[in-house]
Amino acid sequence: MKKPRLSDLDFLNLRKNLNPFRVKAKEVGLPPGSLVHVGERKMETPVISLIEYGPEKFEELSDLNVEQVRSCRDSRPVSWVNLSGIHDTQLLADLGEAFGLHALALEDILNTQHRPKIEIFDGLVLIIVKMLHFEEQTATIGSEQVSLVLGPNFVLSFQEREGDVFDGLRERLERSSGRIRQRGTDYLAYALLDSVVDSYFHLLENFGDCLAEVEEDLLRRPDQQVLGLVHHFKQQLTLLRKAVWPLRDVVGEFHKGELEQVNPDTQMFLRDLYDHTIQAMDTVELFRETVSGLQDLYLSVVSNRMNEIMKVLTIMASIFIPLTFIAGIYGMNFEYMPELRWRWGYFAVWGLMLVCGVAMLIYFKTRKWL
Repeated sequence: MKKPRLSDLDFLNLRKNLNPFRVKAKEVGLPPGSLVHVGERKMETPVISLIEYGPEKFEELSDLNVEQVRSCRDSRPVSWVNLSGIHDTQLLADLGEAFGLHALALEDILNTQHRPKIEIFDGLVLIIVKMLHFEEQTATIGSEQVSLVLGPNFVLSFQEREGDVFDGLRERLERSSGRIRQRGTDYLAYALLDSVVDSYFHLLENFGDCLAEVEEDLLRRPDQQVLGLVHHFKQQLTLLRKAVWPLRDVVGEFHKGELEQVNPDTQMFLRDLYDHTIQAMDTVELFRETVSGLQDLYLSVVSNRMNEIMKVLTIMASIFIPLTFIAGIYGMNFEYMPELRWRWGYFAVWGLMLVCGVAMLIYFKTRKWL
């Protein structure tokens, strides 16, 4: 399917359904640790999958229940349990009980409005990040909350729906390529975060292409539709900034070396991830400045077009001022006028007006006003 040009999209109707500033909240007055899903239900039936691996072991299972993954809490060496679909609070409570998750941690996982953060609950590290994807057909950014729980020999991941950016990581685990099968849960958590951050760069690349297209449309046809595009991308950048900026603190806290769950050998990879996060932040800020520049460019182009129109109208008015003066003189109804009864008077007046008009055009041309 051919991607439509951005200028053809109806963003006025699109913004009625996509509001990056819309916030949902749970009921007021509930005690701390109450398990209430805050957000949209993005799939019908939750799915639990499991990957167990080690240097000489790899096993992948899907469509499991809580009892089937309960033993992963104490199994060796590494277990990755993923839950897709977090709207079922009872299932989440059972999974939390099986792996010893604090009620406050479960509450944070269920609240999809959380900003990215990292916290420690009873020796388990909770990491919340935003997984983003770019819808090319509508030029919008979709956001999904991903929560990771880092334990001694397991990593739990919670997603709002199936489909993620971890397929490359699963393939590496299955092929036993690289160092990932030789390392522990801290490296798996790093690899999951690294996949999320890498996906940001693909999104930013598509976003930059769209901004270039908007700039092209703006120079070619600066109308209200293009201005609506600029405003739309300004809103999308707000959503993108809310996801990327707090991630710096999350990765920074993760790589400081103060968490006992993180092996010192993993610190160098976390520092590299931190650098990637800073790079993504810089790109977002660059795009924000670009959008602000596009707004200024729109005002400048519209102002220049208005100036061109005013210049043409002013030149036309300036040419007709002396012609109107001549016509006004010979339109007076005095009985005794020198040229009134002259046989060639009509043609002489026309010739005089043509000479005046041509002379003014030549003058404007020599002054480079035309």
